Amino acid sequence: MFKRISLVQTYKRVTFLSLLQPADTLFSKGFKMASTLRKIITTSKIFSAGFPYSPGVLVDKTLYVSGQIGWNLKGELATGIEAQTKLALENMGHVLEVVGANHSNVVKVTVLLADINDMQKMNAVYSTFFKENQPARAAYQVAKLPMGAQVEIEAVAIVGELINAKL
Repeated sequence: MFKRISLVQTYKRVTFLSLLQPADTLFSKGFKMASTLRKIITTSKIFSAGFPYSPGVLVDKTLYVSGQIGWNLKGELATGIEAQTKLALENMGHVLEVVGANHSNVVKVTVLLADINDMQKMNAVYSTFFKENQPARAAYQVAKLPMGAQVEIEAVAIVGELINAKL
């Protein structure tokens, strides 16, 4: 009825006892990790500056959105912190759209500001994009942003249906 299994019985070329060995020993014996697909996300709805980065990278269900600044499709920077914040978040939305997500899928945001005193103005616009279940966030003042921008916003999002709960 039940088959007795030895602790050293081989299963797919890895023994139970070998799992207790250091990882480098396992890999030298031919043990392979499962592959993970990385998808590079691009969109024609945001300006391509030609810099060596991807607007987004999707790994499994996690989307990493590169820092977005407030410029239009022609590469023209909006004037003022509010306008730049709005465009940066709209640009983020275009990257999210490619994978069927939106701002409600965002779970972590990093905001880089040229002047931390602009935080209140930035927050006023930011809160119109993240109305409920706001993502975790960090905000920093930096010495300088690309192209003379006043704000840059990057994000991490989970693709698919999210069930929100408060603890």
